[in-house]
Amino acid sequence: MLVTGHFHKGPRYRTIREHGTRDWLLVYTVSGHGRFGHDQGEFATQPGDLVLVRPGVRHDYGTARGARQWELLWAHFIPRPGWLPSLDWPEFAPGILRLPLQGHEAAPRIAQRFRDVIRHNTVPSRQREALALNALEEILLWCDLANPRRETAGLDSRIRRSLDFICERFAEPLNVARIAVQCGLSPSRFAHLFRAQTGETPQRYLELQRLNRARQLLEFTQEPVAVIARSVGFENPFYFTLRFKRHSGASPRAWRQRHPPAGR
Repeated sequence: MLVTGHFHKGPRYRTIREHGTRDWLLVYTVSGHGRFGHDQGEFATQPGDLVLVRPGVRHDYGTARGARQWELLWAHFIPRPGWLPSLDWPEFAPGILRLPLQGHEAAPRIAQRFRDVIRHNTVPSRQREALALNALEEILLWCDLANPRRETAGLDSRIRRSLDFICERFAEPLNVARIAVQCGLSPSRFAHLFRAQTGETPQRYLELQRLNRARQLLEFTQEPVAVIARSVGFENPFYFTLRFKRHSGASPRAWRQRHPPAGR
């Protein structure tokens, strides 16, 4: 189930549901200020704030005291099973989670995709809810990048940038010097900082991304091993086989035989 809306509310707007709802409620403040009440008091939202209310938690929200208006995007939804780890946001009050996005690089994408959720959910199409849920899932994935509880949230922004660069470009010829340029660091400083923050060397992290992708291709495609090796950044198939076996405990061909795709 998915119910969505885009409200422009004046100073007297308030909603109370003593027992909450059976679904999750996601609210994004576009402009003005909202307020959310809880047992210990209340808090106000600013433009760019996302608030998530768990099922069964009392709803008491509206335009903030003293504010002239509150523009909000909202969605009541039942999460798909795989979404639950992405809903582990900082808890501002029991059952009420808050994620401030002011100044975060993901904020414009999240706001646009929230509008897409509402648009998809109102068009007369058989696929409207599927499209809307896909857009909502993208919102939650972007929120995960801004979540301070995320595994990489405490990393130096330059190291986060290098991780993204490696994941996007692992099939290309990469070395420490090229990755360091993306971070604005010297190769030696970058290598030291990367290992201090991730526990891995850049070379080891790069190799892991390549080998993880190779495993997926071995399981779900019929491409020859040599082609897969090149597609993940190994020019020498023999060296690829050596590294794959050391990492996975089996040669690429043996791995493929042990993990055939369903229906093959």
